[in-house]
Amino acid sequence: MRLRMNDSRERRMDALLEATGENTKSKAIDRAADFYIKMAGDNVAMPNGAFVELMATAERQGSVTSEEIAEILDTEELPVEAELAWSVGSE
Repeated sequence: MRLRMNDSRERRMDALLEATGENTKSKAIDRAADFYIKMAGDNVAMPNGAFVELMATAERQGSVTSEEIAEILDTEELPVEAELAWSVGSE
């Protein structure tokens, strides 16, 4: 497959290579496509995407914590972690 590249696509591809940390365009596209499929859902590979799961969880519970959001959105392509720290007064 050959892609017709214009200036806008070149800039997006450069940003994608940087964001994914991949060295080749094909690996960066694969990683981004895998992530999109998992997040969006509504496809054969992933009928219920993570965004749908996140919205359903928030609706069911009334709210979600940052830890719950991280757990739902965490993927191999883009790991997500949450840590909560509190401090009162001076240390």
